[in-house]
Amino acid sequence: MSAATVAGPPPRLFGASYSVYVRIARLVLAEKGVACEQVPVDVFAPDGPPPDYRQRHPFGRIPAFEHDGFRLYETGAITRYVDEAFAGPALQPAAPRARARMNQLIGIADAYAYPALVWGVYVERVEKPERDMPANEAAIAAALPPARICLAAMAELMGEGPWLAGATLSLADLHLAPMIGYFLKAPEGAAMFAGFPALADWWARLAGRPSLALLAAEE
Repeated sequence: MSAATVAGPPPRLFGASYSVYVRIARLVLAEKGVACEQVPVDVFAPDGPPPDYRQRHPFGRIPAFEHDGFRLYETGAITRYVDEAFAGPALQPAAPRARARMNQLIGIADAYAYPALVWGVYVERVEKPERDMPANEAAIAAALPPARICLAAMAELMGEGPWLAGATLSLADLHLAPMIGYFLKAPEGAAMFAGFPALADWWARLAGRPSLALLAAEE
């Protein structure tokens, strides 16, 4: 699918830099070469997000997005809009089967990888101790088996690659990247990931891209 450049001011992305889903949107914007204003919104602030934020996202989650008066929420809708509305390299395969594979991988990421890799492992093993909170060892132990299933599924669906949905970088790679990046910060995550050589090679290719390097520099 060819992208059509949409006229108007630079888009605005509402959310916090730590958020996996804000990071996904930022990666897609960076890969498309789209300048974007990020407006800080912390949903974990003591009083929650600003009251007027629910006009942008009625469920009070992040990110939300606006471009020339057009508002969106839900990361998948945002990233597909950015890919289709702006010039730059296409991030969705044109072939129906490859596009279906991309969407399948994104679905796996949202439904299974995010709860296990991020909340079950990274938050418990890395983020909580950084905030002087004890890790829930039972939660980590419970998250590791589904995390392994996620990695095995990704490796199988990836096939010969070199990217998750085939020969070219797609939204699937960028959707999973922040989840994998956080998972690898946990010793259990790094050890498990090393057991999937094809994924390790994929991550090395992805982590070397300027878009990923930009996020890494902010950590």
